Amino acid sequence: MKTGIISILGCGWLGVPLGKYLIGKGFLVNGSVTSSEKFGQLRSVGISPYCIVLNASEILVDDSTFFEAGVLIISIPPPRIDGIEHIFPSQIEHLISLIRKAGIRKVIFISSTSVYSENFQTNVNVPEKGSGKALFLAENLLKSQSDFKTTILRFGGLIGADRNPARFLLKSSLPVVNTPVNLIHQDDCIRIISAILEQELWGETLNACSPEHPMKKDFYSEAARISGLPEPKFSDHAKAYKIVDSSKLIRLLNYEFIYSNPIDYFEGHGR
Repeated sequence: MKTGIISILGCGWLGVPLGKYLIGKGFLVNGSVTSSEKFGQLRSVGISPYCIVLNASEILVDDSTFFEAGVLIISIPPPRIDGIEHIFPSQIEHLISLIRKAGIRKVIFISSTSVYSENFQTNVNVPEKGSGKALFLAENLLKSQSDFKTTILRFGGLIGADRNPARFLLKSSLPVVNTPVNLIHQDDCIRIISAILEQELWGETLNACSPEHPMKKDFYSEAARISGLPEPKFSDHAKAYKIVDSSKLIRLLNYEFIYSNPIDYFEGHGR
């Protein structure tokens, strides 16, 4: 793998372990957080810390050398707030100006399968939620640029590390409709990004979900059992659903998922 400098905009649940992994591959990694109080966590794994805050009207950057990198990885999910489908694309437009000014030629944008509606048709995007609309608009802004190439990764629901899947369903007292899941483990997220860098796969839009899609009842019942939590209530009431296909990613990257079935994640967790 070619070495160089990679900047990760948004070092949170995914960005920190990703940076640590890429450092192990020989890269120098810059990482951004929204407060200098978080610098210690980044330094502890070898990431050079920067403070960058995206506001609706501007981007606050403590040190512009963050953008002196061969690759920029954008990992900043839009918050679920009113008007985000207008605010987030505006933030991305400001970011594009910085990317062009710095001369960055390669970008990875972490998106989400929320850009697809339930019961979606292949290659037809009709996001239902504001966050999905915001991501879809941001994708198009980045893809339309001629000064740099962007590969877009549409991750499914994120599991692994300290995210206990069983707790996802405890916030609601309503029965969960028993439909297929579209999930991906943190380890696969990291290794897919690494594969894109290694194979120089730019200008693509890729779905990234485990190839197998167990039913929610099977997945979350097992998650609850492993965690010692009450089993959620499930409903077989008919509801539209989507199954996200990652075959393009598998084919282009020759990628083999660590967790082909999300239930495999529970191996070694008392299953």
